[in-house]
Amino acid sequence: MNEFIPPYPPRLPTEPRPWTRLRLARTNTVAIWEESAFTLDFSHERVFTRTTFLCNSPESVQFAFNLKNASFERKGPQTRHALEPLIGDSLFISDGETWRQRRQIVAPILHASRLGYFAKVMVETADELRESWAGLSGEVDVLEEMAHLAAEIICRATFGRQLGRDYTCETFQSFTDYQQAISQIDLISFLGLPDWMPRFRSANVRRAQRRIHRVLDAMIADYRSRPATEEPSVISRLLDARGPDGKPLDEVTLRNEAAMLFLAGHETTANTMAWVWFLLSQCPDVEARLHAELDQVLGGRLPTLADLRQLTYTQAVVEETLRLYPPLPILPREVLQEETFNGVRIPKGSMVFVVPWLLHRHRRLWDKPDHFIPERFLPGSKEPVSKYAFVPFSIGPRVCAGQSFALTETILCVATLAQHFRPRLRPGHVVEPVCRLTLRPDGGLPMTMEPRSPTPAPMH
Repeated sequence: MNEFIPPYPPRLPTEPRPWTRLRLARTNTVAIWEESAFTLDFSHERVFTRTTFLCNSPESVQFAFNLKNASFERKGPQTRHALEPLIGDSLFISDGETWRQRRQIVAPILHASRLGYFAKVMVETADELRESWAGLSGEVDVLEEMAHLAAEIICRATFGRQLGRDYTCETFQSFTDYQQAISQIDLISFLGLPDWMPRFRSANVRRAQRRIHRVLDAMIADYRSRPATEEPSVISRLLDARGPDGKPLDEVTLRNEAAMLFLAGHETTANTMAWVWFLLSQCPDVEARLHAELDQVLGGRLPTLADLRQLTYTQAVVEETLRLYPPLPILPREVLQEETFNGVRIPKGSMVFVVPWLLHRHRRLWDKPDHFIPERFLPGSKEPVSKYAFVPFSIGPRVCAGQSFALTETILCVATLAQHFRPRLRPGHVVEPVCRLTLRPDGGLPMTMEPRSPTPAPMH
């Protein structure tokens, strides 16, 4: 059994004051917890004028995100105000009737039943990266490599193979600039000031926002100007979509949903794949078992969507990575209607947090919660103890619409590349998780991708 404990930020010795939490959160939102937080089930505290509730047990997560979702469906003000300039009222941050209408449009496009074509794009793009790595003799920053890979995949899936290739670099850089410039904390909401009050946005944020919108508008116009094709794409389905009034989506709505899909579909998946490579580099026994499965099932050929059901250990590695390093480690919601949980009043206007960073390492929910043990996700395991204890894509009605897409992409890309390479972290490089909107290894992952030759699959 693997005994590797992956790195995490130092835990605070005692429960910090609210101001201390906010100060720490400005640079790293997963560095704000004390050790006792990993044993909490349901708790609350006052942060200036606002009461916050932590749902950190399967029962409280089910209550907030499923049973009473209507009362807690609005994303937290930090999420909304950070992303609204970029993605407007798109599916990710809208609520109420707008969210329900957008969900009916977007969810079928990304549904698992439509993954056949997208899986081919994923493998094709990953194989191009394999070819480029084949001639390398030095280091690469695997975090950056995975970011470019995921950006290329989501661009091709959204706009088709050729158009996706043409615009990937500029789209990727524009989104990167925006995420680096946006503020981590919405202090105005914790001070009790009204939601409509304008938030200050730096010149860098405004410049990145305008650039992203220009790029997306150009991509949509370019797509419309090209000859019709039978090649499936997300944008073609969005162009074909109709609202409740029977009319096509207007230009702003179309751009907002395209921006949302790129934002949600590239950064989180890229970070997950990067964490997989890091964990494999530190765990030779896991790496060996993964290679054995890939050799047995694939024998050097490219994976297909049909192979997923046989790649059980590969999926377990990915899911254990998602447990330890959830892409969105904090899921905030604003209370729209007063509720009561276990006799505790949750007033309208307060904040509810589900924190996968805590929940996935909870001392009473997981065996050796800080260890990297993919076997816990194999069939027959007793973990997770509840589906509400493992929520890397959220859960309930607002579960990520792209969950199947993201999980399939990660498994297929890992299967494509890990057959041919062993990752080796630069000696002495310190890896620390840091969260700015999403959870990533701070400072990148300098690695040597050591070639390996897959063993041909046995003849049947």
